[in-house]
Amino acid sequence: MRLAAFALAFSMLAGNGFAGEADRPQSDKSRTDRPLGVVELFTSQGCSSCPPADEFFTELAARQDIVALAYHVDYWDYLGWQDTLSRKENTERQYQYMRAFGSRSVYTPQAVINGRSHVNGASRREVDGALARMEKSGEGMRVGIKVSRTSDRVVIDTGDAGTGPSDAHVVIVYFDPPQTVTIGKGENTGRSMTYWNAVTGIQTAGMWHGKAQRYELPLSEISKKKGGCAVLLQSVGKDGLPGPILGAAFIRKP
Repeated sequence: MRLAAFALAFSMLAGNGFAGEADRPQSDKSRTDRPLGVVELFTSQGCSSCPPADEFFTELAARQDIVALAYHVDYWDYLGWQDTLSRKENTERQYQYMRAFGSRSVYTPQAVINGRSHVNGASRREVDGALARMEKSGEGMRVGIKVSRTSDRVVIDTGDAGTGPSDAHVVIVYFDPPQTVTIGKGENTGRSMTYWNAVTGIQTAGMWHGKAQRYELPLSEISKKKGGCAVLLQSVGKDGLPGPILGAAFIRKP
C-alpha cells in the first residue's frame, strides 16, 4: 500500500486492552467503539452509473454504525468532465484493491466492504448483505478503537487482536465536508449532486502488532483540515497490498 508515512508519538498501553466508546458528539454516546463495518465507495462524477450509488452513500454516511468513505477516481475524466474531487491516489488505492482481490479490472461504482470483498456500490441489498454476512462470520470490526482528545493532541487507543491477523497499519484517511457540485459536461451533464466524505488524503500513522497500543497525533494536524478524518486498522499483505480492515473509527474535530 503506497501510503505516505508521518511521525506519530506512541506508547504501549498497560494491561490487557480496553473497552469504551470512540470520542463523539454527546448525542452519539450510545454507539460502541466497534462499528458494523467500513464501506469504501469508488465513484466518479463522470460515470453515468454512479449517481444512484452516490445517493445511497449519502445514507451510509449518515449512519452511526458505519465508517463510510468516498474515493473519487480520475479515469473517467476523458469522457468530458474532470471530477472536481478526484485524486490520483484514490485511483491507485482502487488498483491496489483490484490486485489484492485478483481482479482484472476496476469499475465504478464499486464498494469495498471491510477491505475484504467488493460489490456494486449502488446496490443496497449487496452492501447491506455483505456487512451483515461479515459481522456474522467474524469478519467485521473485531478490534476496538477509542479516540479521545487533550488540549493539544488526538489520542488513538487500539485494542487487542484476540485471534486472527495480528499485524496492521494504523491508517488516517482525510475527507472533505459535504459539498454540492453541478456537473457541466460529460455523461451527467446538468446533474447537481451533494458528495459526502470525499477522500482527500491517506497516511500511515504507525504499525499495530496485535496488542493494545496508544498512538498520539498533534491536534493541529486534524484542526488544519477543513473536513474530517477516520482511522482504519488495516492489515497489509507481504506484497504491500491492502487487506482486511480490523477496526475503524471517526476522529471528531473539536
